[in-house]
Amino acid sequence: MNLATTSFRNPVLIWTLTALTLLGGYFSFNGLGKLEDPPFTIKTALVYTAYPGATAAEVEEEVTEPLEMAIQQMDTIWRLRSLSKKGLSVITVDFKKTTPAPDMQQTFDELRRKVGDTRKNLPPGAGASLVNDDFGDVYGVNLALHGNDYTMRELYQVAKDLQRELVLVHDVAKVQIIGAHPEVIGVTYDPARLAELDISPQHIAQVIQDENLVADAGSVMVGPERLILRPTTVVESVEDLGQLLIQSDSGNQIRLRDLAVIERDYAEAPASITRTNGDRCIVIGVAGLESGNVSNMGRALTKRLDQYVEQEGRLPLGMSLTPITFQPNDIDFAINGFLLNLLAAIVIVILVLMVFMGLRSALIIGFVLLVTILGTFIFMAPWGIALQRISLGALIIALGMLVDNAIVVIDGVRTGMSRGQSPEQAATSIVGQTQIPLLGATVIAILAFAAIGTSPDSTGEICRSLFQVVLISLSLSWVFAVTLTPLLGARFLKPPAADAKDPYDNAFYRNYRKLLLFAIRMRALTIAAVVAMFLLSAYGFGFARVSFFPEATRTQFSVEMWLPQGLDIEETDRRLEEIREFVVANERVEGAHTFVGQGAPRFMLTYTPEKPYACYGMFMVDVLPESVPQIGELIGELEQAITSEFTDVVAFGRLFQMGPSEGGKIQARIIGPDANVLRELETEAIAILRADPQLKGVRSDWMNRVKSLRPVLSPERATLAGVTHQDVARAMQGGFLGRQIGVYREGDDLWPIEMRAPEAWRREPGRIMDLPIMSPTAGQMVPMGQVVDHIETVVEDDLIGRYDRERCITIHADPDATEASVPFARIRPEIEGMALPAGYRVEWGGEYEGQQDAIKYLTALLPVMLALMVVIVIALFNSIRKPLVIWATVPLALIGITSGLLITGAPFGFVALLGALALTGMLIKNAIVLIDQIGIEEKEGAKRMSAILNAGTNRLIPVCMAAATTVLGMLPLFSDVFFQALAVVIVFGLLVATVLTLVFVPVLYAAVYRIGNDEL
Repeated sequence: MNLATTSFRNPVLIWTLTALTLLGGYFSFNGLGKLEDPPFTIKTALVYTAYPGATAAEVEEEVTEPLEMAIQQMDTIWRLRSLSKKGLSVITVDFKKTTPAPDMQQTFDELRRKVGDTRKNLPPGAGASLVNDDFGDVYGVNLALHGNDYTMRELYQVAKDLQRELVLVHDVAKVQIIGAHPEVIGVTYDPARLAELDISPQHIAQVIQDENLVADAGSVMVGPERLILRPTTVVESVEDLGQLLIQSDSGNQIRLRDLAVIERDYAEAPASITRTNGDRCIVIGVAGLESGNVSNMGRALTKRLDQYVEQEGRLPLGMSLTPITFQPNDIDFAINGFLLNLLAAIVIVILVLMVFMGLRSALIIGFVLLVTILGTFIFMAPWGIALQRISLGALIIALGMLVDNAIVVIDGVRTGMSRGQSPEQAATSIVGQTQIPLLGATVIAILAFAAIGTSPDSTGEICRSLFQVVLISLSLSWVFAVTLTPLLGARFLKPPAADAKDPYDNAFYRNYRKLLLFAIRMRALTIAAVVAMFLLSAYGFGFARVSFFPEATRTQFSVEMWLPQGLDIEETDRRLEEIREFVVANERVEGAHTFVGQGAPRFMLTYTPEKPYACYGMFMVDVLPESVPQIGELIGELEQAITSEFTDVVAFGRLFQMGPSEGGKIQARIIGPDANVLRELETEAIAILRADPQLKGVRSDWMNRVKSLRPVLSPERATLAGVTHQDVARAMQGGFLGRQIGVYREGDDLWPIEMRAPEAWRREPGRIMDLPIMSPTAGQMVPMGQVVDHIETVVEDDLIGRYDRERCITIHADPDATEASVPFARIRPEIEGMALPAGYRVEWGGEYEGQQDAIKYLTALLPVMLALMVVIVIALFNSIRKPLVIWATVPLALIGITSGLLITGAPFGFVALLGALALTGMLIKNAIVLIDQIGIEEKEGAKRMSAILNAGTNRLIPVCMAAATTVLGMLPLFSDVFFQALAVVIVFGLLVATVLTLVFVPVLYAAVYRIGNDEL
């Protein structure tokens, strides 16, 4: 069935559908969601389990191990990574990348059941395990609430008020508060006073617990009604705690306020500390709905914040909200930039067509292109594809291919009309000849992207919309090429004058025929020259830079710092404040936001926050817009200044990644059973990494060993006194840190009630032997020195890492102003060459592992897609030799790819690999059209050599125009960091591929079919 004939018979239907496509595309475009980066599912969950008082080794053996044994029974588990630290087990559960995204919620529920069922196997002191499956929530808006004249409590109250307001904004999913210093109700007692009165802290704690608990008193029938019984509570305010009566062993009753100071205070050690430009602050993070429009959410947030600050006056004077990240602005900037690039590419394509095909032909093809793009928007909406970096980039990438089909049809109509056919005859004739070959070529071009589009891992999810948009747009381009384009061509193209000469009878075509005829006659030399260039390019490809994913171009970068393990978080904060002075002193720095104790919230999907460590801190550094090109130089200056002044700090700066990232780009995992042996191998490996001049930020996830004070209990004296190990632990906790004995409720807040010794005791560990402990045997308080022999200092591992249930030290490093592949190639043989005892091995993570996994999943599906492409080509020609000619030219595109990478210096990575796949589809598509034309020429009676020359002449303009529109349309992507390498691969590869199509394919065809030089 000739679709052009159908269009001519139903023109009203075609015009109506075209108008609906234009209108529907416009409204669909305005209704599409807007994102900075494409969404992808983070198939990871964290399992936290507290085990207060346990060492890292005890946590590993008694908590982490049984939990890992239960979790590994799930058939969706890819790997388990855990970190056992003093009093806490953190297990990172990575699920198989092939797990479908819609099934992840059910998978998380199964994980909760497994963890919950293991609760009975954990030791009595272990707390309930918390499964965090919100690990991937993106808090794209982060606001710092600060004011030097306000306390943290006052800031927190305003932050809570803002949280309640912002969560009501349309498209907002969650609002979290970060960096608040937790409050406690401190019950500070004098140990000597309690010893005199023979009152133990445990007794006071029991009284507070009994009086402060919510108790169910039941109900009673009064006539026909059942009334609730609810006794009054003694504690309704902090002051009421002081009224509690404590009875001593002698029978005297004393009010708690006479035994202890009761006051609101802050916890001894906050979990995290945040600052903006040095001011202590609370960060309010806002996450949008997955299905929402982040750009619209940003405008609604801004409006609501303006109302909150100005109209309602609820933000106290002197308190400020400073944006740390505001993703809606980044999204608007990125999308507007891409839309400008898309518009520029469309204009370039139309101008090229005008120069080579004339105004009418260019306007017809440009109109078809516009209809195709708007039609693509219609199908993007129900498929859930938002406007973001990848989907808009896909339109630019496909732009040249979108006009290919229309160029072939319009050029065929012009040629037919020049030979005396009517416009309708010319249109139906060219469509009848090419609609099936064009369909096959279009499907092959789509299949070139299918491997990445169907890859199940995170890189596949990131690039999935690339395949989806190409699928939609190329499919529509074929439909419109064989339906709408013939109508437009017949309606608007003018027939040539009666005396017009043959369009192929000019110097341009004659010179091309001479070149092609010479190459065919010298076919052996031509083939040898091309093969030599291919081999040279294959050798040169080894000198190209290699990078997995490019780095983001933001006006921000991070400086991360690791201080010695064991430091108090307040000391880490103090040290970072000193370092901040070095950072903000640089004239190119606009400001710096500090996160101590953990990483910044996940403000972009590809950023992975660092887990909690008291010795960790990071700066998010704001750079002046004009200094963005100098960020690399700035990072180097700051690193040198920090490390030279603070010698015990591991400091390194880096840009944020556009692809999945976690930890260092280079990660060496040393796996084995014995911690001491692992430490020895760790030292050797770190020395190798630090010796490399292009590596920085070398650190181990076990970090340094720490000192611990261990009171050694005297079994005899402790037994006589009736004192247990738990009694000693509670006494030390209350004496130095504070022991939680209950919870005070105030509105929707729950504040811990802590029993603790005065600050003078808490700051003097030398008084540990004077801590009073209740002796049940003696019936009075006794100093700890009576039941403890001595105090020993030990050095132990405070962090123990595991990988798939085996002990594992992971050493991280990052490249210094180069791709990670360069230093990795140097240090890999050295690390693997270490003398490893039996039972120990080295594995590689980081960027290398991510790239290997991405390629593994891509290549797993690539053979299937290539097989489908081969089958389609064979089906089109019902031949083996013709597909062999086409496929033999595909590897030769490496000539252009290598040249482009070496000339521009662009790295070859995952995105460049996508460009190579797209290039394959383009090359095959052009070759199909050319060889199909050879068959048409032969059917019309031309001799075989003449058929090749005529086919090359006939397809010269369409092939050149398709290449020119693609190459010039890709130029705007050269300025885009993410797509630059892809654009280089396609542009340089297509330039070579065009020559291959117009010269080498005919030469190879003549060689394969043994066509004589005299068959003209």
